[in-house]
Amino acid sequence: MAQPRRHTRVVGNATVAAGAARGVVTDAQVDDVVEASRVLVSVAARSLVDLDPELTLPRFRVLVVLASRGPSSVTALAGDLGIHPSNATRAVERLVQTGFVRRREDERDRRVAVLELTAAGRRTVDEVTVRRAQEVRTVLAELPERQRGQVALALRRFAEAAGEVPARDAWTLGWVTDP
Repeated sequence: MAQPRRHTRVVGNATVAAGAARGVVTDAQVDDVVEASRVLVSVAARSLVDLDPELTLPRFRVLVVLASRGPSSVTALAGDLGIHPSNATRAVERLVQTGFVRRREDERDRRVAVLELTAAGRRTVDEVTVRRAQEVRTVLAELPERQRGQVALALRRFAEAAGEVPARDAWTLGWVTDP
C-alpha cells in the first residue's frame, strides 16, 4: 500500500511534516496550548519592561539568535529567524543604533557584513533570560510538585516538535532557561 503523501509546513525555524502527528489533535488541546502560549508571550513581554524602549520581542529574538549561533550575515540570520532578509536588515539597523549589535566586514568577502553581539547586547540577553527564568519559576511553584515535571516535559516535547534546539544541547532559547 502506498504511503500518504506528506506535506510540509514551517513552524518557527523548522520544517515539519504535516500529518506526522501520532493521532488526532482536538480543539480542546489546541485551545489549552494557545492559552498557555499567551501566558508565555506575556512573560516574554514583561521580561523586556524597563529596558531600552527600542527593544521589541522580534528584535530581542535577533539578539538571542546571535547569542546562540555567533556572528552571522543578515541572510543567514533571516534564515534562522524564518523572515525576509529586508525585515532582518531593518531589525539589525535598530539594534546597531542602540548598541546591541556590531556590524563589520567579512574578512573573506568584503561585500558581506558580519553581525555580532556587543557586550551590551550579551548583557541584555543574559538579563532578560534571568528575568524570564525567575517568572517561570514563580509560575511553576504554583503547581503541585508532581505536575511541575509533567509540564516541563510536555513543553520540552512541544519545543522539540517545533524544531527548537533543546536548551540542554545548546544555550539558544533565551526564553525560559538560565544562561
